[in-house]
Amino acid sequence: MAEQDAFVRHEMLAPEAPPARETGATKWLRENLFNGWVNSALTVIAGYIVVSFILEIVPWFSNSAWNANSLAECREIAEGACFAVIRERWQQFLFGFYPSDQYWRPVLAFLLLIPALAPVLFEKVPRQTFYFTAAFPFIAYWLIWGLSIWYPVTAALGFVIGAYAANYASKQVSGVLSAGIGVLVAIIWWAVLAAPVGTLLNMILPIGLSSVESREIGGFTLTLILGVTCISLSLPIGILLALGRMSDLFIIKVICTGFIELIRGVPLITLLFVASVLLAYFLPPGNTFDLIMRVVIMVTAFASAYIAEVIRGGLAALPKGQYEAADALGLDYPQAMRLIILPQALKISIPGIVNVFIGLFKDTTLVSVISMFDPLGIVTPIRADADWNGIIWELYGFVALVFFVFCYGMSQYSQYLERKLQTGHR
Repeated sequence: MAEQDAFVRHEMLAPEAPPARETGATKWLRENLFNGWVNSALTVIAGYIVVSFILEIVPWFSNSAWNANSLAECREIAEGACFAVIRERWQQFLFGFYPSDQYWRPVLAFLLLIPALAPVLFEKVPRQTFYFTAAFPFIAYWLIWGLSIWYPVTAALGFVIGAYAANYASKQVSGVLSAGIGVLVAIIWWAVLAAPVGTLLNMILPIGLSSVESREIGGFTLTLILGVTCISLSLPIGILLALGRMSDLFIIKVICTGFIELIRGVPLITLLFVASVLLAYFLPPGNTFDLIMRVVIMVTAFASAYIAEVIRGGLAALPKGQYEAADALGLDYPQAMRLIILPQALKISIPGIVNVFIGLFKDTTLVSVISMFDPLGIVTPIRADADWNGIIWELYGFVALVFFVFCYGMSQYSQYLERKLQTGHR
């Protein structure tokens, strides 16, 4: 027995540290970069390319010139990048040819955009701020384009009057018909009464800003105007188009399907040429239609068609039981869509919707082909200047960097929204 006791351990050994190759950076490198000879070879090749690129780009940045009045002066100061062109022309990149003494107006408009978007993007913002969100488009229009404040006020009154008319009519007729009555009342107000009322108010109490032509608006100001406006309008229109395409009403289904397929079958650049040249032929003689407004209409139609298909995919992905549950609860069609179907379909469609938004924001650069001075359009007159003729990488690199910041921000917000709305198990 004593001999057997000699083989019995009376205390536990202290745990030993795992092998170095199974922990920390060594484990990560072995599993992700050097997992087999193929991955190891690709890692070495990619590392060589990255190091070579860094060795080329770092001196270009470190030997850059920021204070010069021409490309020739830059080359005398340093052999690297000539960022002096950005320092000298940054106002053109931001505002285009907007009057320099009025820069505060677009700056204020886009500062106000932050609190206007807050209740839409974040849940914890007080819901009362939605009133400011609804008023912001009219405030921003007045700040950027100017003229009398009463014209955007009377335009906003059309929505208020239409909403009150629809609410009053809903007590007498069905929901769809009451909505139609509200839209009709708003159209009558805008077409008949808005301009005279605005003129009268301006005569009584003239409040306004100096007028700025659309051709003077450019740079990232123009990009943000087109991007924010078209994104805001295309989402609700896309939802309606998706619901219309899946409707049981033949006429509505045919109209929505025809619109979606027509728009998706035509390149955006063609639609921009239509907005620039052909759309004016459909207007009565002597009437003009602002070019930015025409571009907004065409870009919104283009994005709405794509968003409609993305949302239709989200609607098709929902199990049939969700529709049956809405019916079992006794909900009518608008209630079922608002409370049960659309929230789930939109959550499924978030990646696709944001993908369309990012593509739309980048596609705003196509307006340069119709002589609008977006950031890419600003590059052309800068390069045509004799002082900066021959400079390329610095200009396009700056534009690409700013677009990357905006697009990356939208991508990160979409991921935050997906994590927030995640209800399933991973």
